[in-house]
Amino acid sequence: MTALLSEPRISLNPLLDRKGTVDGAWWPNTRDAAAELPDLISAVDRWLGRAVLRVGLQLQAWDNIPHRIPAPGRQVRVGWFRSGDPNLIVLNIAGTEPVTLLVIPAGTPHGEAVAALAAAAAGTVGVRPADILHPPGEGTSDRDGSLCLENEGGHVAGPEPVRPATSA
Repeated sequence: MTALLSEPRISLNPLLDRKGTVDGAWWPNTRDAAAELPDLISAVDRWLGRAVLRVGLQLQAWDNIPHRIPAPGRQVRVGWFRSGDPNLIVLNIAGTEPVTLLVIPAGTPHGEAVAALAAAAAGTVGVRPADILHPPGEGTSDRDGSLCLENEGGHVAGPEPVRPATSA
């Protein structure tokens, strides 16, 4: 069973088995890290019963990134990286492995965001974060323009061939 906390909008894999690409997802309301991170930290603290000690995020994906976030009894350090997936955030937790969350962009339509929250917490072994956010359709091109494989048959499915117009 997937856990979905309503505020902030976050889902976590209840097993946190570290086998998947991500351990869950977070759908912030804005790109303002200073405004969004306190609620995320508080929710994860409550959910895991352990303290978040550090947050790592991609620099270009966020606005207003503080160096520290106040939390009960501590200051949570915020670090950033210049490369890597802008849709991932890493939370270092006291006494356990880091938790990696998929960040669903703030402007994502509700239905798509809810689907991504559920998918990210349901087990993501071998699934790219981009595919959780934008699942490739069967027989369609991926967001990067590469072709996707069909589920059945194992051949590359491209666009329908262009047929020459016939004269009547």
